[in-house]
Amino acid sequence: MNSTDMLRYARVHRGGAILAGTAAVALLSAFFGGTPIALPSIGSGGLTTGVPYRQELPLLSAVFLTAALDGAMSAHDEIGASTMHRFRGAYCTALTLTACAFSFGAEALAVGPESGVVFVRSVLLWLGLALLSVRLLGQQLGWAIPLASALFVIWYPLNWWDWTANPATDLFSWAVAAVALTIGVAATAATPWRRKVFLRRRNPPARATIA
Repeated sequence: MNSTDMLRYARVHRGGAILAGTAAVALLSAFFGGTPIALPSIGSGGLTTGVPYRQELPLLSAVFLTAALDGAMSAHDEIGASTMHRFRGAYCTALTLTACAFSFGAEALAVGPESGVVFVRSVLLWLGLALLSVRLLGQQLGWAIPLASALFVIWYPLNWWDWTANPATDLFSWAVAAVALTIGVAATAATPWRRKVFLRRRNPPARATIA
């Protein structure tokens, strides 16, 4: 498949809308990302705590990217041959890299390169969780697992597990992002047809014996 095929595939799989959505999120973070989200602080007697918007906005970009798996051809893609799955993977990878590059550029210009790296790391981590959510709960609930993780980070911020605020060089946060993305990609690759083939190979039918 050539570049023309890729453009046709992108049109059917909402490539333009996805890039527009992720670009809007990146610009929103660049201009208003420093604004704190006022939230009640647990155990503080009614005091409020603030979490900058830019720490949570990558979740939206990650959920937008999962829309590449939906569309008029989604059912066909699920049962496609290995060549179609490779093409689908290349499309999703190119879409993700484009969104991450724009997000990094916007954050780097607005705040600094380190903030851009942290933003991209959050996008990749939440993308892995969103892909897992799509596989387990369906396309319309791709936001469920990422949102659950975000609520945990928001209510207990600035700790060693807070990948949205840890430095760009924090190896633990990168390890969590790598594991989450690997699980998400594996969940996406585990189509119903592939699962049936795998189970058939693990449990081959018993051969009838002749008495």
